[in-house]
Amino acid sequence: MMKTIRLGKTGVEVSALCFGIMHLGSREDKKKSYRLLDQYYDAGGSFVDTANIYSFWVSGCKGGESEAVLGEWMKSRCNRSKLFIASKVGLAYQDVKAGLNASQIESECEKSLKRLCVETIDLYYAHLDDRSTPIEETMKAFDRLCKAGKIRFLGASNFMPWRMEESHWISQRHNWADYCCIQQRYTYLRPNPGGRFTPQLVANEELIDYCHSRNLTLLAYSPLLSGAYTRTDRHFPKQYIGHDTNDRIEVLKKVANKINVTVNQLIYAWMIQNTTPIIPLMAASTSLQMQENLGALEVELSDELIAELNNACTGGSAW
Repeated sequence: MMKTIRLGKTGVEVSALCFGIMHLGSREDKKKSYRLLDQYYDAGGSFVDTANIYSFWVSGCKGGESEAVLGEWMKSRCNRSKLFIASKVGLAYQDVKAGLNASQIESECEKSLKRLCVETIDLYYAHLDDRSTPIEETMKAFDRLCKAGKIRFLGASNFMPWRMEESHWISQRHNWADYCCIQQRYTYLRPNPGGRFTPQLVANEELIDYCHSRNLTLLAYSPLLSGAYTRTDRHFPKQYIGHDTNDRIEVLKKVANKINVTVNQLIYAWMIQNTTPIIPLMAASTSLQMQENLGALEVELSDELIAELNNACTGGSAW
């Protein structure tokens, strides 16, 4: 049974595991894409994450493939009303430059609506902060789309907390739609101080605390680091190799063995059940991977186990 988590201040409950479909319709063909979407949906999943740029970097693709295959699948299954669809705007692809100016937000939204074969996008993200465009212009454009019924809620991705706060107060002052969540790189391991993934930003203790204080939901992308926790052919990004890496991994494996779950399932469960719940964006390219991911919903962690995971190499602090 799919668990749910409240999405910020929206009052809406969304699936605790969000299916990130970056490579569906491109690296994964239509048949496999449909099979994976069916498997997630049949398990009670309804929160699907895509973006206008996915996946222009795959050979033979130019962007929009992920949205298009999702739109076709929803149409064939007649299940749009039972899904919560997220897409994004702001990064460069084809002849579109990176940015969050009003004309780009509005034109890209129209393209996404058409590819998705929907009238409304449930959650529309600013995919990357744009320092060259005034926040007022960006938020006003998003608000117009909300008032027009083309999007329901706003999200941000790869934003610093202080930029989220500026956006919040501008929206408050004008009574415009505001961000309800933020999607950021996040996993169990902690990057080294000064480690960068430019243009991606990593969720840290400051952002988690900010989300808690502002009642924003944090969504974690790259939670499993492309399989590095369990696959011998994958390596941890160098930004995560530091003084506490081995100790954190040892605690992770110890707890996973203690309760007889996979390390991947434990990472997902730890995020979902923590003091400030986090929604992981899971990916899957096979039915077995999807089955393992969904199995994380059956994992029950005691407060003691969560504390053991949280406090590994922190000197006893909360995170």
